[in-house]
Amino acid sequence: MYNRKEYFAIGKVFVHGLGQTPESWNMVLSSMDETEKCVCPNLVEGVKNQNVNYKNLYKAFSELCDEFDESINLCGLSLGGVLALNYAIERPEKVKSLVLIATPYKIPKMLLKLQNICFRFMPKSMFQQMGFEKKDYIGLCKSMMELDFTDRLDNISCPVMIVCGEKDNANKKAAKELATLLKHAKLEIVSGAGHEVNVEAPDKLGKLLRSI
Repeated sequence: MYNRKEYFAIGKVFVHGLGQTPESWNMVLSSMDETEKCVCPNLVEGVKNQNVNYKNLYKAFSELCDEFDESINLCGLSLGGVLALNYAIERPEKVKSLVLIATPYKIPKMLLKLQNICFRFMPKSMFQQMGFEKKDYIGLCKSMMELDFTDRLDNISCPVMIVCGEKDNANKKAAKELATLLKHAKLEIVSGAGHEVNVEAPDKLGKLLRSI
């Protein structure tokens, strides 16, 4: 855990996906030739003792980002990418660069509904291992159903790298669309990887991040 003074002087934030933890970035960070520490916030801790919904999750995340003295480099996967994208839209002056991995710019409602149905049949113990309670996962997904950033993408002014795993068929189309909609974006498809690029291809992702 970083002390407060050190934590907010770093400026590199890696945001994990739903079902992941901050440790999901460990292999990526170890593969990077980094001399500076990187911040990997725990999304579960951000909404501790609150109703778990997107509004509260984003509020906690944006407050953390606001505490940095200078502009920051944001990298997020899936849910973490949605939060990073949202922040870059609302606070473009605070974001120096943006990396979006397997990140939809508008939520695919049908896919989310199917995911929620699957959640209902999964044992509670599986959710506890991932941080949130079962009801929290279901509630969070439900609260994200109407998210659509299409009309506000022009707010983003920083360079953007859009990353998608070659085997992540659920997000590949959206990744290609987003790369055309954003002004300063480039698309990177990671060969052999699925949805969790940070876990499945950490060395390849680390190499891409070093190029920014």
